[in-house]
Amino acid sequence: MLTVIVVTAVVTGLLVIIGLNFATPEKQLERKVDHHYAVSDPQFRREMGVLLGPAILPGNTIKDLQNGDEIFPAMLEAIRGARKTISFETYIYWEGDVGKQFADALSERAKAGVQVHVTIDWAGSFSMEEDQLKEMEDAGVQVQRYRPLHWYNLARLNNRTHRKLLIVDGRTAFTGGVGIGDPWRGNAEDPDHWRDMHFRVEGPVVAQFQAAFNDNWIKTTGRVLNGTDNFPALTPVNGMDAHMFISSPNGGSESMHLMYLMAIAAAEQSIDLEAAYFIPDQLITTALLEARKRNVRIRVIVPGENTDSDAARHASRRDWGPMLKAGIEISEYAPTMFHNKMLIVDKEVVSVGSTNFDLRSFRLNDEASLNVYDKAFAERMTEIFEQDLGKSKRYTYETWEKRPLKEKFMETFVLPIKSQL
Repeated sequence: MLTVIVVTAVVTGLLVIIGLNFATPEKQLERKVDHHYAVSDPQFRREMGVLLGPAILPGNTIKDLQNGDEIFPAMLEAIRGARKTISFETYIYWEGDVGKQFADALSERAKAGVQVHVTIDWAGSFSMEEDQLKEMEDAGVQVQRYRPLHWYNLARLNNRTHRKLLIVDGRTAFTGGVGIGDPWRGNAEDPDHWRDMHFRVEGPVVAQFQAAFNDNWIKTTGRVLNGTDNFPALTPVNGMDAHMFISSPNGGSESMHLMYLMAIAAAEQSIDLEAAYFIPDQLITTALLEARKRNVRIRVIVPGENTDSDAARHASRRDWGPMLKAGIEISEYAPTMFHNKMLIVDKEVVSVGSTNFDLRSFRLNDEASLNVYDKAFAERMTEIFEQDLGKSKRYTYETWEKRPLKEKFMETFVLPIKSQL
């Protein structure tokens, strides 16, 4: 009898923990956002700045970096040039050459007296080489593993930090989709080298990057990083309007979900979306279909056969039918794994960062996104989108209707875990 009670208690406890990990924020959007204005309307910016949190700041310089050949040298150069502080947060930190380069660079700066603070997600860095972690800690790098496997973290084990943030001396920042791992090396030239983007940022918005880093640093350590070394005076120059905002299930926030809904609702001409994981919920799907009724051209690029998640690909395709039938153009990137995350609306507003177009990013992960309000930058990113589109294969409604039974079965199989992919 005692054995039965113990087993029942253990099983019940496990089910409760699993249920808590599947739970979404208390505050959830339930109704679609209506179309009241265009992205060019000053009201759009007013509401984006207020509802998403940080104000939109003028005078920023934002440079896109394409693939590992451009991204890693720029990040490492900034780290090696640090004089006072480095704040670095990432989800993926895998074993390999890239991880060693970053560990060496961060360690060298710490030995030189630079204050180096690093937050690495525990799950995303599971394969990280322990000698690299020890090298950094021995050099004086303050490293925190975000939500490691402990009994007191079990109920939140599914909530990870997916943010990609690097801030150097409070003046130069980076964000985008790249993890610290060897698959991101090269120039997306073959299936072993992934396609991705990152962005180098200077200007007043860098202070919002530092504030975003502080969010999880405070959660993990209880300490705040402040002072002029982390928040120097930043003078606006001729440049772009932008803001960096974050979301986290801890705060019951749906900032990323709301941002996408507001941007889609404001579209009047075009929506170009690059999504490493394209699994929209019903609200997002409805918003896209409503945009099509306004004759908005919608183009989406997603991974093709070269993907790191077949389950996510099947979950995505299941709901393509109504979108394809409505004229939404979906194309699959062919050469390699497609890891880009970018939204361009009416060639005027661009959103980039760590956020995927799926329920995990909207409701479970800690995310950080940079919105840029600048026509010239949007034009540049549209050129990049067109280049990616040229390497992608259009997926038609006819193809979707005739997809094999095996695919339909897999789509049904992954349906119960759709929010976890």
